[in-house]
Amino acid sequence: MGLLSDPNRRRALISLLTRLNAPICGMPVDWLVKTMQARGLEVFTQRFSRTLPFPDENNERYIVEGTNVYGILRAPRAPRTEALVLSAPCSPGDDNNQAVGLLLGLAHYFRNQVFWAKDIIFLVNEHDLIGMQAWLEGYHHTNTTGMDWSPLQGRGGSIQAALSLELSSDVVTSLDIVLEGLNGQLPNLDLANLFYAFCQKIGVLCTIQGRIQRNDWDSVSGYSHAVQTMMLMVMKQASGRSWGDHGLFLRYHIEAATIKGINSFRQYKTDATTVGRLLEGMYRKLNNLLERLHQSYFFYLMPSLSHFVSIGYYMPAFGLLAVILLLRALDLWVQLATPPSRNEDGVADIEQSSTGVLSVLTPLVISHLTGAALYMLPVRFQEMAVEHFQVSETEAVVLTAIAVYTGGLALPHNTHRLISGEGTEQGWRVLKLVAVLYLAVLLGCTALINFSLGFILALTLVPVASFVTPHVPKLLSAVVLVILSPAFTLLFSVFIFQELQEMPVSFQDGWMLYLSVISQGILDHYLYGSLVYPLIALMVYPCWLLFWNILFWK
Repeated sequence: MGLLSDPNRRRALISLLTRLNAPICGMPVDWLVKTMQARGLEVFTQRFSRTLPFPDENNERYIVEGTNVYGILRAPRAPRTEALVLSAPCSPGDDNNQAVGLLLGLAHYFRNQVFWAKDIIFLVNEHDLIGMQAWLEGYHHTNTTGMDWSPLQGRGGSIQAALSLELSSDVVTSLDIVLEGLNGQLPNLDLANLFYAFCQKIGVLCTIQGRIQRNDWDSVSGYSHAVQTMMLMVMKQASGRSWGDHGLFLRYHIEAATIKGINSFRQYKTDATTVGRLLEGMYRKLNNLLERLHQSYFFYLMPSLSHFVSIGYYMPAFGLLAVILLLRALDLWVQLATPPSRNEDGVADIEQSSTGVLSVLTPLVISHLTGAALYMLPVRFQEMAVEHFQVSETEAVVLTAIAVYTGGLALPHNTHRLISGEGTEQGWRVLKLVAVLYLAVLLGCTALINFSLGFILALTLVPVASFVTPHVPKLLSAVVLVILSPAFTLLFSVFIFQELQEMPVSFQDGWMLYLSVISQGILDHYLYGSLVYPLIALMVYPCWLLFWNILFWK
């Protein structure tokens, strides 16, 4: 298999790549072009640049400039209308040089085979997701994020499937498959099944969420292990971020996954040649596809690679929560339809029966204006915050978001009285009916797009919608509402996620991680089009504010 089967040549290739790929020099574009051309590929480059809305302190970057290098292996016996992609991110340093070396070895081996019916595109993208976003936009002639990139000079056919490779060592103990993509999208389950089948055939230890599959499903410990694995997938999917380069392919209806090599202290070891055999087998199977992957599920949760929970099993759990909202709305409708009480003279109490349109409309408008401020002000006012406070741009964005979120609690529940006077008993019922129906529709639409996010929001917001009235104890209810608010739900999720990963953190470290998650969520929206931040700011938070209004209704 050429470079793939000769470990000495492969090590020499990776050693040269490591020397060239220094942190100062960046990705060795010219060397990659010459190396791919030597393997008989049609090689092209794409330059791109992106100015972030505020600095990404996690990756220490603000203005990103880079070059993608890709080579196309043309299908020798096909009309070249379809293609497969194998990618490996390459950034300054040597974190993923093993993956790039294996990609070049596979390109050399694939070039000598004559059975390919689809173009094979070997892509080395710089700056991880940003480079991948630029390449995908150039390949599909779209520009949804405002990134500057040069047009692609060479294209293959319509991309059917893609795999992204991440290897930190030439010897790994297991291969982990990453499925969660942008906005909670998942590839067709057949892609995960294909990976698992070849791992079993070749004898490679495979994991999902970094966890080894257990066989004692009937035991308490085995069941707990499966539940924790599935909860990790729920948390990752709910975040809406792409957990690998593959996640951006899913936006273009391309089935993709990331295969990540894990090197731990386990005695089981797998070398790069075995990993190459696995990838070759997967691409040969994908090469034989006559149509896109669609036979299996697109909506699923996986407690292990050999088991899955389909949408037909987990959606009823969400449906039970949604039914609570519908029953509460029906109860409010019946109360509103009940004839108003009459006084001793037999005259209806007009004050109690008058709802006052402004008393209901005003909280709706103010709540959504607060949500719009939460969405727009943090990025727009970062320069002003930096001038007045000794903070960085990233800290200014996060602290402004927290300030707007907290300040919104003091505005809406007083505003309706400024316009329409004291609220009536019927008024808060009408407002709650609107809020409950709004929440039911919002959670239903969210669950159809990203079930995990919709389910987590339902677990916290449905109890709020059920019990809140102006007549419950104010202080205790206000504390409960704040604890079940979207901001605290995110905070709890950070700690739970760390516990599930068996990496618990202190409260101080958890708080810093919480602030980092907020900044990354905002960045993901502006860079890649993640919908979680605008969904929370423009819809979920205003909806929660309506229930906050009802609690302080007078």
